[in-house]
Amino acid sequence: MLSVVIPCYNEQEVLPTVFARISGVAEQWGENWEILLVDDGSRDRTWGMIEEFHRRDPRWKGICLARNFGHQAAVGAGLEHARGDAVAVLDADLQDPPELVTEMLARWKEGCDVVYGIRTQRPEGWLKRFCYAAFYRILIRSTDVHLPADAGDFCLMDRRVVEALRAFPEQHPFWRGLRCWTGFRHAGIPYVRQGRQAGQSQYTLRKLFKLATDGILCLSQTPLKAIGWFGALSAIAVLGLAAPLGLWGSSAATATALMWCGLFLGSVQLLSLGVLGQYLGRVYDEVRRRPRWVIAATVGVESGIIAMPRRLAG
Repeated sequence: MLSVVIPCYNEQEVLPTVFARISGVAEQWGENWEILLVDDGSRDRTWGMIEEFHRRDPRWKGICLARNFGHQAAVGAGLEHARGDAVAVLDADLQDPPELVTEMLARWKEGCDVVYGIRTQRPEGWLKRFCYAAFYRILIRSTDVHLPADAGDFCLMDRRVVEALRAFPEQHPFWRGLRCWTGFRHAGIPYVRQGRQAGQSQYTLRKLFKLATDGILCLSQTPLKAIGWFGALSAIAVLGLAAPLGLWGSSAATATALMWCGLFLGSVQLLSLGVLGQYLGRVYDEVRRRPRWVIAATVGVESGIIAMPRRLAG
């Protein structure tokens, strides 16, 4: 069986196209299949449409989260309930073509454990494209995990990889990075990303920044190491400036230089505390051991009301 996990948030305008397009593509797969639509606390008719899809075709199933827990949590809820020997992850906006799943399935049958899409072109403006490219390059250089550039959550994974991801109890998962961390055999397929088929993007700049932060802090300790080096270099620079002024400079120049040095060092300390606070906050989230999402309703899926991390479900 092939499972396709599709997180949804306020996607009522595009869901009819999703149903028609994927239903047509699924005929080419030559396998039993199921579609898991995860409603991430939508405020429109998304959940009602998911229920209607299930009535029309029982292979279309749904999970409704009790509130908006975020895209990565919705993906995790789908992976937790997917039953397929292979599991694909696809966004509901259809910017990633579902037709490519057919080729991913073929590569999986050839022996690849993870087949991911590589975005060669994007429809966004130049600023977003620059930020995306910069993020992936920074992330790749800050971690020891081999990460492909310009590859998002759009992928197909073997059951072994899914089971490995389900065992991760992290509160802030970054699935595209964690699937690389697991190892196994990976392969990429280049494609041109299209614009949204309908509706508005729900990924605001704030959510994109949070995703980027989660990605770096999930996979790397480089920010912690960087503040140590930055602090040492700052101290050397301040001493190199203050010492000559103290010996040969005027009193006014020395006072001004010392004031700017104090402001500079204070800024460095606040920056360092901010980085430490990000890591400490994530440690706090892990220690509280709260469920990563809460399920309010399901259709076609056997599930309890609360989906707990695997280490707690016991």
